[in-house]
Amino acid sequence: MTSRPLDGITVVALEHAIAAPFCTRQLAEMGARVIKIERPQVGDFARGYDSRVKGLASHFVWTNRSKESLTLDIKHKQAQEILMRLLAQSDVLVQNLAPGAAARLGLSYDRLSAKYPRLIVCDISGYGEDGPFRDKKAYDLLIQSESGFLSVTGTPEQPVKAGCSIADIAAGMYAYTNILAALIHRQTTQRGASIDVSMLESMVEWMGYPLYYAFEGAAPPPRAAAAHATIYPYGPFRAGDGQSVMLGLQNEREWESFCKEVLRQPELITDARFTTNAARAQHRDSLGTIIDQVFGGLTAAEVVSRLESAQIANARVNQMKDVWNHEQLQARGRWTSVSSPAGEIPALLPPGRSSAFDPLLRAIPELGEHTQSILTELGYTKSDISQMRASGVV
Repeated sequence: MTSRPLDGITVVALEHAIAAPFCTRQLAEMGARVIKIERPQVGDFARGYDSRVKGLASHFVWTNRSKESLTLDIKHKQAQEILMRLLAQSDVLVQNLAPGAAARLGLSYDRLSAKYPRLIVCDISGYGEDGPFRDKKAYDLLIQSESGFLSVTGTPEQPVKAGCSIADIAAGMYAYTNILAALIHRQTTQRGASIDVSMLESMVEWMGYPLYYAFEGAAPPPRAAAAHATIYPYGPFRAGDGQSVMLGLQNEREWESFCKEVLRQPELITDARFTTNAARAQHRDSLGTIIDQVFGGLTAAEVVSRLESAQIANARVNQMKDVWNHEQLQARGRWTSVSSPAGEIPALLPPGRSSAFDPLLRAIPELGEHTQSILTELGYTKSDISQMRASGVV
């Protein structure tokens, strides 16, 4: 049997939506046992976002495989005892409840570390555990806006959000890496840690380039739709068959190749309007007209052939159906499947293929699927569990 880096690690997750579930899915696939605590009858509200995957929600399917589901009303007076029994044998607590909720339930690191000094507590929130925005509600789009992401994304006329939950993903990945670091650090110190991950700070870190570009009040990068704001030509161009090709030039050597082999107009190399990237960006409308004229007489396949011959970076503008069938993913064997309450569902293997171990991919849990077994493991009898169900604890 393959050993994995987090074998033997138990994670308790008081989580919903995307940021925390995305974090704990990564931990589960490294071998950790992740116990997801959900509200009885309702569960993680992301279960109800849509029904696009055989009746299951697309967000939930994506972020919750390889976990166990324990239903528990954490506000019920009996829940505290169950949580403490669970945390006594756990290594990590991850939570992204409403601001201040975990502390009110006695689940802050300060309270828990006295009992469980080796416990790592990771709190994921919109703005962090202090500061004037501490109690402000935060959703992915709101953080995209607050972090300045929308100011540089979209068209000159209209800001546009990212098409996926980029702020949640950023926070989830920083939570994941901080937890890994805390587990490594604990091997030396024998102490747990408090981890405070802010969605805002995660997104602002990813905004490093536009922030520095606008250093000391300089003009920020303009919104340039799918093109690059400061490098040209870099973006989508339409071929004569109506399909678009994405291409990008990074240096003057590539510009010369582009003129000679793609546009087949070598005289453009020394055209004063285009001799540097700054000049090409300044005269992008004129250069764009030339490119459109050439590409308009070619199919997308012919454009790509010329770009490949000139060693110019390029890509297709794929739709979701194209990505499902992407030949590179197929050739590298990156698709597998996982079980779910609705049957087998295709799943992309986690990025990062390791020669040391295979990631752990287990089923997407049904709501409360593991409640009985986990409570039994904690020492509760069938009678105890029946009473809990009757009183709405689980």
